[in-house]
This record gives sequence, C-alpha cells and structure tokens, in this order.
Amino acid sequence: MSQNPEISTNQSQNHTRVINTVLGRLEKQALLWLAARMPAWVVPDTLTFIGLLASVIILVGYGLTYFNISFLWLASFGFIVQWFGDSLDGTLARYRKIERPRYGFFVDHIIDSVSEVLVFIGIGLSPFVRFDLALLALIAYLLLSIYVYLVTYVNGIFRISYAYLGPTEMRLLAIIVNTVIFFTGNTTLNLFGFTGTFFDIVAVVFIVAAAIIFAINTIHTAMALSVEDRARARAQSLQRRAAKIARRQALRDERAMRKAAARAAKRSGKGSRAWEIPQTGPLDD
Repeated sequence: MSQNPEISTNQSQNHTRVINTVLGRLEKQALLWLAARMPAWVVPDTLTFIGLLASVIILVGYGLTYFNISFLWLASFGFIVQWFGDSLDGTLARYRKIERPRYGFFVDHIIDSVSEVLVFIGIGLSPFVRFDLALLALIAYLLLSIYVYLVTYVNGIFRISYAYLGPTEMRLLAIIVNTVIFFTGNTTLNLFGFTGTFFDIVAVVFIVAAAIIFAINTIHTAMALSVEDRARARAQSLQRRAAKIARRQALRDERAMRKAAARAAKRSGKGSRAWEIPQTGPLDD
C-alpha cells in the first residue's frame, strides 16, 4: 500500500493534484511507459474519446447480461479500455508538454460524469442489481465528485482518492465482482438484515461507504473553511482598525506640526519687530 501520495502542482491550473492509492505508484509507471510509446497521431482528445466509448461498451455489456451472463466479460473489457483512455489522456498531455489546463480539466471531468452515468445505468439494467440501488450508487458517486470539484475551487486541492481508493481501484473491484458473479452466480445473501444478490450487497456497501466519506469530508471541510474565514475576517478587521488608528495619528501629528509651525512663526515675527527703531518723525538739528 502506498503511503506517499503523488502531489503535483500546475501553476496554470492553480490547483494541486493529490493521488494516494493502493496502485498509484505502479499505475504511474505504467502510464508513463504507455505515453512514451504512443504513436504521434494519438492525442489526448483521442484517448478521452476512447474512454467515453469504453463507457458505452460497459453499458452495452451489462445490458446484454440480461440475455447471457458471458457478456460480463465485455463489461470487464470496457473497464480496462476506460482505464486506458481516461487515465492516459492527461499523462500523455503532460509527457508531451501540450497541456491545455482549463480545457483539459473541464472536458475530462464532464466526460467522467457522463461516463459514470452510463456505467451505473448499465449496472442497473443488468439482472444482477436492482435499478434503484444502481441509481443511488450513481447519486453517491456524483455527490463525491461534486465535493471534489468544489474543494478544488475553494482550496486549490484536487484530491481524486479517498481511503487509498481511486478510479483505477474502483474499476478493478468492478472487474473482480464481475468475475466472481460469472463463476459463482449472483447468489442471494443476507447482510445485517438486508437480503439481496451479491451485486446488490456490493452496491449497498458502496452507497454507505460513499455517503460516510461524503458526510465526514463535507463537515470537516466546512468547519475548516469557517475557521479560516473567521480568522481572515478578524485579521482584516484588525488591519482596518490599525489603518484607522494610523490615519487618526497622522492627522493629530499634522495638526501638531501646524500649531508648532504657527507658534514658531509667531515668535519669529515678535523678535524681528523688537529690533526695529521706531520712526516718530524727522530728527531735529
């Protein structure tokens, strides 16, 4: 397990990316290896489109499992292709030094949101999980995404991993679940009074975990921002008060200098008149 998060700052984006995942170090090496070997005609936008196309493959794969369970392998293949496109586009842009930070950040995460909608709808269309649970899982995922984007805006920290799990780990877990279901069947289980299929219980665990992570991090961030804003407000108030005191002192000093100058001028005027010889008229012979 990686204990050192990957932290990179992009000045043009004005945010710091924080990635601390189980597979983070190995994934970074693999992506750099792939980026160095991509043909020139493959550009980041090409990979972004491949990632979106892979989401459609996942949707179709899960949907077709209603007719044949073997289509789970198509869905798993879609997750691999999605990782390739979604994870490599940014790495390739940075490797070739052709980043378009604002465009890339916007388009990449818009595509991510659309992709997740397609994936969770596909899962809900399969016979392995209830559609309402799939939609609740989608809501939980989007809430976490909204939290991440808002924190990026207010704090300049773009954290895409929690509890050592990121998008890559989630895709790997989905592939593992698909494999288990293919070989064992979607058996019915009971977990803490909830009865459902294996995939149903996985969905419930995901919903609960995502909700807890969202709630804890939202409260923690809100409290931290409140403390920072109050401290900033106090500092600004002290600065305004100090500036006001300084202005008053400057006015008092200016008035004192004017009075001192007036007194000095008055004393100077009296001294010059004392040495003057009064002229009372013409002198007598």
